Amino acid sequence: MRIGSRRTVFVQSLLLAGVAGTLAACSEGRGGPIAYDPATFGRPDAPKLATIGDDYRIAPLDTLAIKVFKMPELSGDYQVDLTGKISMPLIGEVAAAEMTADQLDDQLKAKYGAKYLNNPDISVGIKASTRRAVTVDGSVKSTGSFPVASDLTLMQAVALAGGTTEDANPHRVAVFRTIDGKRQAAAFDLADIRHGTAKDPPIYPGDIIVVDGSRIKALQKQILSNLPFLSVFKPF
Repeated sequence: MRIGSRRTVFVQSLLLAGVAGTLAACSEGRGGPIAYDPATFGRPDAPKLATIGDDYRIAPLDTLAIKVFKMPELSGDYQVDLTGKISMPLIGEVAAAEMTADQLDDQLKAKYGAKYLNNPDISVGIKASTRRAVTVDGSVKSTGSFPVASDLTLMQAVALAGGTTEDANPHRVAVFRTIDGKRQAAAFDLADIRHGTAKDPPIYPGDIIVVDGSRIKALQKQILSNLPFLSVFKPF
């Protein structure tokens, strides 16, 4: 697997913050379509801890290093958004999630070759995998992906991101997780957890945490236009 890299776009805003649209952001207090702390929100599927190889399947929020030979304006680091797509120059959005790097390579060659380049030489590599980290976004001070080396709780994960911002709504924090091969979600009340009236749930590698708040309001439309409506704790 070849990895080309020119610029770093490893920021956790495109896809993660967009998912906050399902939280019905910006009204205070609890609410939204995601169930709070459901009993069925258990452990995620076992992560694949093997080294990244040719059979690795691209996941949302992974960072890909894409190099187009003799085309530096097309080459660089691209982040997969929560809907599983990357946005490429000229050809726009391209589905990437659950593909291997070689499969995405073939797809990019076909798309660029069909209209813009003759026999394009493209390489795709995995620069960073979110399957081994916890990603925190929304109204936190430092969004990003954080390696998980030991047991972690929701409060600890939010603390890794520097804590919540002043405009955060701690009553609505969503956790997105893959269980039985399906992406699922549950909501938690961080204020109750802080006051000791609710349990601090465990967080696992691969989880995506989004804290509700006004800073994510503008991104609601993006996620809602790309994903089916998330009813009360239903897989999507």
